[in-house]
Amino acid sequence: MALATIPLPYGLRDLRLVPFTDTTCTVYAASGVDLPNSRTLSFTEKEDFSQLRGDDKVVASHGSGPTVEWELEGGGMSFEAVQVMYGGTITTTGTTPNQVKKLTKLVTDQRPYFKIQGQAISDSGGDIHCVIYRARSTDDFSGEFKDGEWFLTGASGEGYASLVTADINKVWDFIQNETATAIP
Repeated sequence: MALATIPLPYGLRDLRLVPFTDTTCTVYAASGVDLPNSRTLSFTEKEDFSQLRGDDKVVASHGSGPTVEWELEGGGMSFEAVQVMYGGTITTTGTTPNQVKKLTKLVTDQRPYFKIQGQAISDSGGDIHCVIYRARSTDDFSGEFKDGEWFLTGASGEGYASLVTADINKVWDFIQNETATAIP
């Protein structure tokens, strides 16, 4: 089936977080971390504008460049996904059946930048991918352990222009595939 003129994305099939391997945000890790049981990926593009006023009217306006406000949520708690979004160190001690895994966040740990890749199936065929190239969690990290309720891992923040040579200056992409393609 040829690409439809209007894709019809439905649901969220997969959500992957890809950390950078350097502090300059120019090299992606070879593989990403799945956000388990993905529920939502939402975004809003925004841009601040300043106006030139004169003679009692707006003469021109100029934007400062787009950014993206994003929010995501998944069910369960992957320490690896939380580490990508908020930093920290994962340690594993012991041997099966007595292993212990711990995620520790120090006051000196900075929140890292990472790439977000989401996939939705399309009722018009194939799928749609949403890529936010340089995301950072800028809001609170919170969760609730509650009787009779699942723990949900979520984050929100902003996305900025990519510094990776292959994706330079891209803030986000929508990618329509004629044949559904897994997130790389």
